[in-house]
Amino acid sequence: MVDYGIHKTTLHLVLVAQMRDLVEIFGFSPRDTSQKSRLCRQLGQCPFISERCIKTNHDGTIIYGTCSVSSTKGDVIICPNRLYAEDYRVLKHVAFDAFGDLPVLTFPEYARNSRDSADTVVMLGNKSGGEVRIERLAMDWILARISNNELVEYVGVEVQSLDITGNYRDAWYAYQQLSQGITVPVIPKSEHGLNWANVHKRLIPQIIRKGSIYSNSPYVRKGLYFIVPDAVFKVFEEVLGDLAPTNQVDSKTLSIFTYELGPLIGDGEHRALKKMRVIRVGLDEFSQKFIAGRNLPHSSALDRAVLNALGLYSPFVR
Repeated sequence: MVDYGIHKTTLHLVLVAQMRDLVEIFGFSPRDTSQKSRLCRQLGQCPFISERCIKTNHDGTIIYGTCSVSSTKGDVIICPNRLYAEDYRVLKHVAFDAFGDLPVLTFPEYARNSRDSADTVVMLGNKSGGEVRIERLAMDWILARISNNELVEYVGVEVQSLDITGNYRDAWYAYQQLSQGITVPVIPKSEHGLNWANVHKRLIPQIIRKGSIYSNSPYVRKGLYFIVPDAVFKVFEEVLGDLAPTNQVDSKTLSIFTYELGPLIGDGEHRALKKMRVIRVGLDEFSQKFIAGRNLPHSSALDRAVLNALGLYSPFVR
């Protein structure tokens, strides 16, 4: 084994620093200088939904187009629209799983062919007829099975990526110069972090709340589907602990489809989305695991923290 003269801890920090980088800008490698990549940057258009990219600075004057970044857990998708590659293929995976091999239509396609009485699946969501909203909740997607112009059943689909903390401006500007043919001697390390805390603060509670609403509808027979990057769901598993899989599919089933980016490819091409896992669990168990919290600290730890904050001592707390 080669001795680089670096302490293991130092070597680990060096490797982590090297890993902190932008992985995709407008779906292309940040080092991609192909015509397709440059055109997306110029137009600021997401290549996966053919609309303006949502990854901008605070006032919307700069479109960053960052789809995914690196982390110690691997490449992580940070924009939900990145998951809609290949004409919403992930939603078609869900439609096939829930309803079988039926035609899948966007809402405009359905509206144009509304006289057709054949069995079809209609996608209702932000880019297809608008999100279905009830009170303060917006449902990402609903896949509705229609037959003879009547609603037969539907399933809900939640699609989540992960937010970042910090910023990657310096790295992004360096790659922007590179795309314009300007020589960049060194790409600065990105200063982003990943907001893993959002998994238990926002994402899990949202799945539980929406899953509970769907489970009480007589039209919902196969529960809620959850589409998420595999690296993000691994953090769900760290929070929840072991989930007992089920083969039963009913209104109280949560079906989780995880994805990750496929192998690296050449310039001018997008990495494919690779389906990694299909996990089915009961919504009740999912909820109870979250409430119980495998990794919740003991209450004595809270006692010590309160006493330390006050600068006090108690003989009952060790």
